[in-house]
Amino acid sequence: MSTRLDPSHPSPPRESAEPHVLDNAAWAALNGPHRHLAQTVGSAARYRTDVSPFVAVADPGQPQSWADLADLVGAGNSFAIAGVQTLPDGWDTGQSGQGVQMVATAVEARTDPEAERLGPADVPEMLALVERAKPGPFLPGTVEMGAYYGIRRGGRLVAMAGERLRPPGWTEISAVCTDDEHRGQGLASRLVLHTAAGIGARGDTPFLHAAAVNTGAIRLYEALGFTLRRSTLFHFLQVPGDR
Repeated sequence: MSTRLDPSHPSPPRESAEPHVLDNAAWAALNGPHRHLAQTVGSAARYRTDVSPFVAVADPGQPQSWADLADLVGAGNSFAIAGVQTLPDGWDTGQSGQGVQMVATAVEARTDPEAERLGPADVPEMLALVERAKPGPFLPGTVEMGAYYGIRRGGRLVAMAGERLRPPGWTEISAVCTDDEHRGQGLASRLVLHTAAGIGARGDTPFLHAAAVNTGAIRLYEALGFTLRRSTLFHFLQVPGDR
């Protein structure tokens, strides 16, 4: 089954003074559809540590949000946060990288008969594939964030994609990866479109993130019908020891 995802509500790639739910997607998810996976202190929230390293604050411009985050995560402990352009003094204790956020504007989503729904019993294989293919953060409990799908060859999991952040009305496609020996066969594209079909079937719009340097992935997503919404930053940090 094929469904064209051409939503009317995504913001086009333009500057706007109005806030958008995707500007702080993790916060919207943790206070919405992923509330059951959240731990919160005041104006800071995080996923359970076995689910995801991502945290969020209600307003990155407010010192109280960062004080709440320090209480939540704990001094010296690591976390990931996206979309924050300017870090408070003393918080640049880690690594940062440029990324892009893309939304489905003309995706021909379709189900794939070879895509297998993955669950808790498949986590060891999923973690092994992630270790080989390096798509980004994926932990034993990440599978609880949404639907994950895989394709096998000879009984071995060789490609995967699934759902990560889920702010209201939107679902992020993530963990898109393929074993080296099976790249170039279109498996990643098929799984992205299959995942997008499930997202669209429940009325959400797919979006995704990619590292800005990963130009090959960005070209693939553009070819599938994703459009650049904005550039963003990903930070992998530690809470300063004096917090």
